[in-house]
Amino acid sequence: MRMRRLLIGVVATSVLSTILTVTYVALGPLRVTPPAPQAAPAAAAPAGPEWSTAWAAAPSSGFRNGPAGHTVRNVVHATVGGPKVRVRLTNRFGTAPLVFGHVTVAISAHAGGRRDGSVDASDGSAAPGTVRDVLFNGIKWVSVPAGADVLSDPVALEVPADTDLLVSVWTPVRAPMATWHVDGRQLSFVSPSAADAAADPTSTPFTSRTTAWFFLTGVDVTGAAGTIVAFGDSITDGSATARGSNHRWPDLLAARLAAGPEPDYGVANLGIGGNRLLLDAEYPYTKIDSKAGHSGQSRFADDVLEQSGARTVIILFGINDIMQQPRQGDPAQIRAGLAHLAARSKAQGLKVVVGTLTPFQGWGPWSPALDQVRNQVNDWIRAGGGGAFDAVADFDQAVRDPADPRKLRAVFDGGDHLHPNDAGMQAMANAIPLDKL
Repeated sequence: MRMRRLLIGVVATSVLSTILTVTYVALGPLRVTPPAPQAAPAAAAPAGPEWSTAWAAAPSSGFRNGPAGHTVRNVVHATVGGPKVRVRLTNRFGTAPLVFGHVTVAISAHAGGRRDGSVDASDGSAAPGTVRDVLFNGIKWVSVPAGADVLSDPVALEVPADTDLLVSVWTPVRAPMATWHVDGRQLSFVSPSAADAAADPTSTPFTSRTTAWFFLTGVDVTGAAGTIVAFGDSITDGSATARGSNHRWPDLLAARLAAGPEPDYGVANLGIGGNRLLLDAEYPYTKIDSKAGHSGQSRFADDVLEQSGARTVIILFGINDIMQQPRQGDPAQIRAGLAHLAARSKAQGLKVVVGTLTPFQGWGPWSPALDQVRNQVNDWIRAGGGGAFDAVADFDQAVRDPADPRKLRAVFDGGDHLHPNDAGMQAMANAIPLDKL
């Protein structure tokens, strides 16, 4: 069932009317003169969306007795920038209404892991003069029902691309379940005091650390060209990448776009570690705190179709369906699931790129029979999925060992023979056809 989303904002529509006035002047005998040929007017460049997603994370589960009742300072990295910003918060896995009492957004005093390879790690402090209150329909606080999300009002703040932002959330009342994204590969901060620290520009109150993101699912900006949505599991989530480096393949795709002639699209990473395409985590005993989240089929509407400015989705799904119990040994089921996501995307006007499944020999459950299922799915993807999608990103070919294509190339292996490392993430990002986005 599609999650109900609580949206707060104003949509404005303007209508432009043009009046053409023609004046006739008669001088002497009537003469008919054909009009001089004129060049056809230049086609106007298509306007970009009002809002694009600069950063996103998929809520994966509920965390019992989490940081509700404190202030969380989420550190996130903007793939694109713009003159206005808004944030999306969630109580999607909550079991009761949750009050966000004070929310702020700021530019971090430290840029984080950047595209030039440098890492200026955040300590939780904000750049001077950049802390802004975030309002909800003009009010400083908002109560969000269990199972719902909320979108903030626009905030005037010049957000640079390729830099860290701080989104601080104070929850005055402890809730029994806090929605989170479990593995952010990024250090964020928590103030253990019950006092509101959201507007404090310093790092002083934030003495506790976390590698998860709490309550925050997205940051949107104005002025960008649109959004590419990366949808998948732990490989998309970047599980074997260096913390704080922003070297997941979606980050590196954003870097390729910024460096080339293609539009500088925002890239939203909606990967969840352990996530399956067809079944919820721990099926059939799905629990609200199962860290691998709802299936790709179940969360697709909320996590993909509702991304601001979405124009293209890149789908990398199926390896966990093959590996995890109950194992999916029928490649037709995975193919059908991918085709279904593609059809839903196209029905909303999105382009669809599907990635081939990467090798995993050496990971615990690997077997020749499971690898045959993977290869059968990949054969169908490379053949275009029967016309189900627009393009292919051959991630398998990009990272496999040429001498033994059942396993990752050693220089791309994150150490567990399943998850690519930073170099492997770069190879995957390079395999994406930019002209199809």
